[in-house]
Amino acid sequence: MIVATLATAYVASHFFRASNVTIGLDLMRDLEIGPEALGALTGAFFFGFSAMQIPCGFLFDRFGPRRTVTGMLLLAAVGATVFTVASGWPVLLAGRALMGAGFGVMLIGSMVVISRWFPRDRFSTMAALVLSIGLIGNLLATTPLAWGTELIGWRGVFGIVVIFTALAAVAVWLVVRDAPPDHPFLHRRIETPGEMLRGMAEVLRNPQLPFILTLNFCNYACTFTVQGLWGGPFLREVHGLTIIQSGNVLLAAVLAYQVGMLTFGPLDRLLDTRKWIAFGGTLTIALILAMLALAGGASLWVAIGGIVAMGFFSASSTMIMTHGRGIFPDRLIGRGMSTMNTCVMLGVACMQTLSGTILGAFAPLADGARSELAYRTLFGFMCAVLLVAVTIYSRVRDVRPSDELRAALKGAAN
Repeated sequence: MIVATLATAYVASHFFRASNVTIGLDLMRDLEIGPEALGALTGAFFFGFSAMQIPCGFLFDRFGPRRTVTGMLLLAAVGATVFTVASGWPVLLAGRALMGAGFGVMLIGSMVVISRWFPRDRFSTMAALVLSIGLIGNLLATTPLAWGTELIGWRGVFGIVVIFTALAAVAVWLVVRDAPPDHPFLHRRIETPGEMLRGMAEVLRNPQLPFILTLNFCNYACTFTVQGLWGGPFLREVHGLTIIQSGNVLLAAVLAYQVGMLTFGPLDRLLDTRKWIAFGGTLTIALILAMLALAGGASLWVAIGGIVAMGFFSASSTMIMTHGRGIFPDRLIGRGMSTMNTCVMLGVACMQTLSGTILGAFAPLADGARSELAYRTLFGFMCAVLLVAVTIYSRVRDVRPSDELRAALKGAAN
């Protein structure tokens, strides 16, 4: 029940972060902005998100996920309200940044709770379950959002999700508990500010962390720049799809992502590796981006197939987080995982902002649309970024579930 409540609250985060891929062209038209401004507006969510990761790591370790998540969800509801009623781009930007800051606690808060309620070898499976339920928000941000936009406008749809977010905050407060009754967290000695800072320094000194952070920074940044921002405009401007048709393709990509979550989640226990699952999934995404970049004049079905396949393999990002979780002791789990998630969301913010600059560097066509060459250049750039990232990540030490199980059994025996 606790995990289900957190996962349900996570739905709103996924909806708001992914919504611009469906209504991006509508925002550009309504607000009279270009791709650079849309990229900055979309990236603002992730800048706000990443800015809260380290502070929330301290809050999780000091006050626990229940109080932290409840308060930050209320902040997210305020930001979403500002965004919904705003009439100008600067206010929209502020509202979206507040949304990102508020929702920034959801993933790590859920993972901290999972790490305390479930054994280590179940972590990736339960994390994949949370992400899979949360992805309902991505589903709602595709065809349902397109339908709702045509029926009541995007502001009307957003207003409904604002109410859902506020109710989710109440549900977290009523249902979620930080740890089981006998867990050491409930009987811990509260760290002083100096001790918390020294713990943060211990996290940053971990020699394996830079390799994991590199892939964390790049993997989700590239996939979500397609799945959460430019995939819809690409299908509409290059291949002539309507908002509903492009929403259907994005819906299929999100469904593929959910299947991928359920597929990748238990793979570490089956194959007894985390490093090589993350490596292989990211390399496959790079190859898909290479195909989209090089296939000039490709058929619509090639574009659709590439976007849907990317949805499936982007689920490999969960294994990067699972790999990272394995390098930290429980007393540092909040700060360790929030550090990793900072890198994830900062990567998305930077890539989405940069993507608008890349597309904006190409002169628009006569009808104002971006050219196929502009999109192919963006796909090629992201492919190069991922190839560099996996090369660096290949040097990291693997954390195998079998090793963790042996360590746990040895600790229990002692």
